Amino acid sequence: MAIVSDESDDRFKAACVQLNAGSDMGANVDAALALMRTAVAHGARVVMTPEYTGMMDGSGRVMREGARLESEHPALAAFCAFAAETGAWLLIGSLTVTTDEERIANRSYLISGEGAVAARYDKIHMFDVTMPDGRAIQESKAYRPGDRAVLAQTPWGAFGMSVCYDLRFPALYRTLAQAGAQYLSVPSAFTAQTGPAHWHVLLRARAIENACYVFAPAMCGTHPGNRATYGHALIVDPWGKILAEAGDEPGVIYAEIERAAVAKARGMIPSLTHDRAFVIERR
Repeated sequence: MAIVSDESDDRFKAACVQLNAGSDMGANVDAALALMRTAVAHGARVVMTPEYTGMMDGSGRVMREGARLESEHPALAAFCAFAAETGAWLLIGSLTVTTDEERIANRSYLISGEGAVAARYDKIHMFDVTMPDGRAIQESKAYRPGDRAVLAQTPWGAFGMSVCYDLRFPALYRTLAQAGAQYLSVPSAFTAQTGPAHWHVLLRARAIENACYVFAPAMCGTHPGNRATYGHALIVDPWGKILAEAGDEPGVIYAEIERAAVAKARGMIPSLTHDRAFVIERR
């Protein structure tokens, strides 16, 4: 049965789901759907899940083997059916999708309340890094980076889509905000090593710089292939205030979202309209 709400297009209840996914896609989808159903039962009109909602394994080979064509993806089909059943809009943080080359796509989906894919976004920035413990991660070996920023329309305004490591590239978010984004989605599987130092400050910075709501559903705990994620899913308002935060375990966080808060923040500090051209002078 579809959900019923008296909320207008100017306000809605948002939910960010925190998950602990592994390499069993069926089990991961079931766990996500259970928490999503809880979110809808609590009145959420927009429900968001983390990066790698379908499966998460530290092995690029395992992730490639688990990827599916979009048209045949069982996780995407299940989430579209859930949206059609409940009427909720869904932001599926990402699923691993087969492409026309050996590398796969790390693709985020926005699904409408009718159960149709309203927008899709392939993660642009690849997590090719050396961790504090010396371990190297080369995401670009398994994943093909996207090359398009995506601004998606919803009944409540425009969502700028991104995924995890994109968070460290502020130009992407400024471009989205200046194009009309009022909300920024940052579904993530942020590492347990970098999370304590960088997660909160980067998300709050993106909210403040762009006077946008920021939604950051997150992975948590340990995962196959020697991976550990930070958790602490967040919802941040356009002034940089944390409205809701998860801990270290799977669950759901909620916040009441008011579209007018974006206009209010931008009216007080209209920095999105104050860019000036400059050159670098080297001495």
